[in-house]
Amino acid sequence: MADWRPMLKRREDGFPRIMGVVNVTPDSFHARSRSFGINHAVEAAMKMASEGAEWIDIGGESTRPGASPVTIEDELSRVIPAIEAIRSQLPDVCISIDTRRSEVAIQALNSGADMVNDVSAMSDPGMLDVVSEHDCPVCIMHMQGLPENMQDDPSYDDVVREVRGYLGKVAGLLMDEGVNPSQIVADPGIGFGKNLEHNIALLSSGRSIVPDERMGLMWGVSRKSMFLDLLGREDSEDRLAGTLGVAAISPEKEVDIIRVHDVAEHSDSFMAMKAVR
Repeated sequence: MADWRPMLKRREDGFPRIMGVVNVTPDSFHARSRSFGINHAVEAAMKMASEGAEWIDIGGESTRPGASPVTIEDELSRVIPAIEAIRSQLPDVCISIDTRRSEVAIQALNSGADMVNDVSAMSDPGMLDVVSEHDCPVCIMHMQGLPENMQDDPSYDDVVREVRGYLGKVAGLLMDEGVNPSQIVADPGIGFGKNLEHNIALLSSGRSIVPDERMGLMWGVSRKSMFLDLLGREDSEDRLAGTLGVAAISPEKEVDIIRVHDVAEHSDSFMAMKAVR
């Protein structure tokens, strides 16, 4: 299993670690991120690793706005073979399992995953036990509502304060179970029950959204619908420039991990920025 511990904090040069997205699903919002079958998933992961990804995030259930849940059997049949195959080909890459279900998390960790990436921030009561018993890192994300209804009418009095408070509450539950705060990564949940104003406020807040300075910070903005509202880009295929624009500000905002569909473009962008600095 990969030594993930140094990979939860940004690189020494100040740039975030790059996490590549591999969706073993037929309906993820960005069509080119979908992997159809194990071989396709392995090829995608190997390509991302060669382009500079230090993390591969594997998911078997789409959580795009309006998505319906899949059965646990379907989710397991998608992600477990993919994790096993990717781990066998990439022994040194860090793997996260993108799931809301504790049973999926258990089997994924036993199959070679290193971290649980839970977009529901421990909504499954069993997830607390999974993380503490496996002594594994966990990413907790804020989401208002559920994927099927989260974008109907998101509302906050103070989005930064409320999201930070929620993440702090969940982090507190994890720490009460003995989880080291340095193993917890906070994700403000861009596009998950937020409108454009909320998203911009959360991104602008940067690291101040993290409730404990020992925790990490992850951003997942890649090709999301905020770029429809911000730039008028209706098709996810046309949102790369906007995505890279947000990524360019991530070192200033002290982001530790950035979750992306386009690894090579982010790696090149960071390399060019570093050279000019």
